[in-house]
Amino acid sequence: MSIDPGTVREPRVLVLSTSLHPQSRSRILAEHARISLAQRGTQVAWFDCREVEFPYMDGHTAHAHEATQALQRALGACDAVLICSGVYNFDVSAVAKACLELGGRSWNDKTVGIACATGSMVSYMSHMGLAASLMLDFRCVIVPRFVYATGDAFKDGKLADEAVQTRMAELCGSLSDLARRRM
Repeated sequence: MSIDPGTVREPRVLVLSTSLHPQSRSRILAEHARISLAQRGTQVAWFDCREVEFPYMDGHTAHAHEATQALQRALGACDAVLICSGVYNFDVSAVAKACLELGGRSWNDKTVGIACATGSMVSYMSHMGLAASLMLDFRCVIVPRFVYATGDAFKDGKLADEAVQTRMAELCGSLSDLARRRM
């Protein structure tokens, strides 16, 4: 069976920036990823949690909130998601976890990559709870290439560390390639 090249499209990747901090390093990672993905020809969408005000998780009305519905639409329109989060108390941010809860079934069967800005490398396993929930609750495929960047990787509001830049490019490439294979 041959595939008509006219029907093949690049995956749609949502870059999800989950930090609310005004000088967020994880947002810098997200911006870097957005550029890297676009340079590959990937269709890139952007969702910045600083631009919405999510409701409290009440298990009742939160899913009808306009910010929740915007997140669900963004997730529903993509093939893959790159989650960029800060690490606090050896876990991803509360906002990243809220995106999982609020996104609900819109997460189903996505290809997901994860990049974190962290205080030190001792928290390198911090994303595993999020990854486990995505895999077990929503049957997501997690790209087994994670990026952790400490404060030393950033300078003047930019990702300055070449090794981290390389790892981000590798994560973006793996995310795009895996999403394309799963389409």
